[in-house]
Amino acid sequence: MVSNREWVNQAIRAIEADFQRSADTHLIKLNIPSLTGIDIYLKDESTHPTGSLKHRLARSLFLYGLCNGKIRKGMPIIEASSGSTAISEAYFARLIGLPFIAVIPKSTAKKKIEQIEFYGGQCYLVDKPSDIYLESERLAAELNGYYMDQFTHAERATDWRGNNNIANSIFSQMEKEPCPEPSWVVMSAGTGGTSATIGRYIRYRQLDTRLCVVDPDHSVFHDYFKTGDCALTLDKSSRIEGIGRPRVEPSFVPEVVDTMLTIPDAAAIATIYWLEKNIGRKAGASTGTNLFGALKIASGMQERGEQGSIVTLLCDAGERYLDTYYNPEWVAANIGDISACEKALETLDITGNLPA
Repeated sequence: MVSNREWVNQAIRAIEADFQRSADTHLIKLNIPSLTGIDIYLKDESTHPTGSLKHRLARSLFLYGLCNGKIRKGMPIIEASSGSTAISEAYFARLIGLPFIAVIPKSTAKKKIEQIEFYGGQCYLVDKPSDIYLESERLAAELNGYYMDQFTHAERATDWRGNNNIANSIFSQMEKEPCPEPSWVVMSAGTGGTSATIGRYIRYRQLDTRLCVVDPDHSVFHDYFKTGDCALTLDKSSRIEGIGRPRVEPSFVPEVVDTMLTIPDAAAIATIYWLEKNIGRKAGASTGTNLFGALKIASGMQERGEQGSIVTLLCDAGERYLDTYYNPEWVAANIGDISACEKALETLDITGNLPA
């Protein structure tokens, strides 16, 4: 019989070995001739084994749970998610031999559900996205399992000082670029964990880089940033999967954010179509939110005659969303008319006339 301590050691070794086998993600420089002296880069997180930025988070959350004595041999792992985190957690649960249940909204993209199940996870679907928290807690108590709770633990599970986190990777990869210290890093918030990691790292390294967090429609993070009211809630949920929340999440740390922008969902969708023409690849709508925010910042820099670099994230691949964001009927019914945003991006009127 293997003791629980021995099993935990084996589980940590398996996760660390998986990390050792993994390469870093690429930093893609966009070709935008209309921008003079301003370079925009995409950190391509879609190339992780589970296809998204959340692969980093899932690895950190499992190590956090194991090293804190919360995850034990045979214990079911339960997570509240809009899909991508659950895919990555299902991967790591299978790696160390634990059952996994994802509590997700029924509106989650079908491809994400298929990927969770591919890695051996079960999907527990709820009608209201706001129910994922209580249902996850209930299932964990009922099954004597561990509720991973990414929305609470994301900001504390990642070592923000270094240890090959995403911030450390970005700044290392920028070292030989014309403007190696970015003027801005632009990041959307789902849990808030990644923006917290980047913001803390910038301060720890005493860099002049500023952090802009972009928020989609139907999310409370920007209003919370402006008001400080942590009790804010919304009846609607974000239409951009993976980012935006109807409540203020514990992992969102506004104190390390320099500014925030709300990006209309129509602009996010138009931007992923524009990006496909630029790099020949589809990306998810959270990437569109990020990139539109970066273009808005670049627009302001150009108006002021500034030069520099901006880094943002390609969070996941667009193939997960062929039935939603890349389906014109779905977009028309759920997002609305995006033609004005498409026109602005086609002509790249980057000097200030992009839709607000």
